[in-house]
Amino acid sequence: VQLQASGGGLVQAGGSLRLSCAASGSILSINDMGWYRQAPGEEREWVAAITSGGSTNYADSVKGRFTISRDNAKNTVYLQMNSLKPEDTAVYYCKVNTPRVNYWGEGTQVTVSS
Repeated sequence: VQLQASGGGLVQAGGSLRLSCAASGSILSINDMGWYRQAPGEEREWVAAITSGGSTNYADSVKGRFTISRDNAKNTVYLQMNSLKPEDTAVYYCKVNTPRVNYWGEGTQVTVSS
């Protein structure tokens, strides 16, 4: 199983980006999907998650600005990020949970300039 993340980049504060993460390979079923991020010198932190049924949860720091969604037919999870702030700068990782194994994407850099 491979996770291919895309959509990161450089944006000014107040701008928007949309991250995508597509899972490919031998996947029988996917449970939760989520996004994490890691800023330089910091530990990786959870950002958002979505269940197979579409229920969502967000870290307080992104609530109201970020929206997670998924396309089950494409085994893809998205993160729409609006009103970006410099403190959102980090490498963003997607995570896909299956009944037996959890998979991590390779990360995509998001840089927000002030």
